[in-house]
Amino acid sequence: MTTTRQETDVIAPPAPGRWRLFGVFAIASLVVAQVVAVVISPPDRDMGHLQKIMYVHFPIALNMFVCYLVVLIGSVRYLMLRSERADLLAASAAEVGAVMTGLTLALGMLWAKPTWGVWWAWDPRLTSTLVLFLLATAYLALRAFVDDPERRATWSATVGILGALNVPIVYMSVRWWRTLHQVQSSPSSLDPEYVIGVRLNLTAVLLVTVYLIHSRYAAALTERAAENRAMAAALGANHGG
Repeated sequence: MTTTRQETDVIAPPAPGRWRLFGVFAIASLVVAQVVAVVISPPDRDMGHLQKIMYVHFPIALNMFVCYLVVLIGSVRYLMLRSERADLLAASAAEVGAVMTGLTLALGMLWAKPTWGVWWAWDPRLTSTLVLFLLATAYLALRAFVDDPERRATWSATVGILGALNVPIVYMSVRWWRTLHQVQSSPSSLDPEYVIGVRLNLTAVLLVTVYLIHSRYAAALTERAAENRAMAAALGANHGG
């Protein structure tokens, strides 16, 4: 019998290691970054204290893109090498990315109501982000409803790549079309009084993102290893019978 790449991609549950400590550090960093940003930054001239939502919204939106980059890399790697680990990594990043995309939309709506006077506008940035969220949820739904592992991995990799290709559209939408949303911000374009808070929260949210993706990936490896052991036991029982 010919052995495929996927059959030789042995799945073993990860050792606990130092990731629990890393998770505590990441969450503590986020709390400290939020407190420091809120305390040291003065109210904005136009938006007042509403400006402080930037310390959550902006870092989450940028790290949302990091999630979809991981989805893209994992999906392409699966299609090239049929690596089960790559498939599980892409799926883990997609779960975190879907949550972050939902948070990005929700936080944006909280900002839009007092600023624009409406919760939602069919603005290119908002609409393209909504499309990205729908693609992420479609990816997760596909994985939930397709039972065959190879078919599930192949189809979800295709959807994952499609979703990742939407990221540049989301990012550039404020420059390609007329939009209510402001153009991209960066620490260099901000008032110096806000830069420290933004940098701290960008770093803290990145640490949390890495921890969440790893935690979900470790759980997925453990689940798949248990499934493989159960399948091997069932096959052994059938052959023994």
